Amino acid sequence: MMQCNVVVDSVTFNAVISACESCSEWEKSMALLIMMLQRNIELGTISCNSAISSCEKGNKWKRALQLFNVMAQSLVELDTITFNATMSACKNAGEWKKAMHVLSVMEQSKVQSTVITFSNAISTCEQFGKWGDALNFLSATAQQFAIEMAAW
Repeated sequence: MMQCNVVVDSVTFNAVISACESCSEWEKSMALLIMMLQRNIELGTISCNSAISSCEKGNKWKRALQLFNVMAQSLVELDTITFNATMSACKNAGEWKKAMHVLSVMEQSKVQSTVITFSNAISTCEQFGKWGDALNFLSATAQQFAIEMAAW
């Protein structure tokens, strides 16, 4: 019988955490992050982002926000996906103030926002009746991405 030696490293964990994200298995994603730490495998942005997205899909906004905060306090790089997934987790749970706080941290961090970021912000404002804020984000989106707004 042929034997295979599989190297279990961050790439392996990233793949499994991503698979858990696809199935909304947030508990397993978090358990895999803990396992990485136990094996002295450095947590990276990809691993954490997948776990945050898994928490978002599992409607576990508090867990997503906790992981976001752990990333912010450690040396794990926060990227656009980190902010977008965390904002979305908060928004989907009705935590619009938390979602807007994540956006303000993003702006302070100088992380590049995307159309998805602004779409999340506009959707959050719309969902909670913050039309003035939604229009401000729409205007900022138009300015950043040079979108012509004929309706103005």
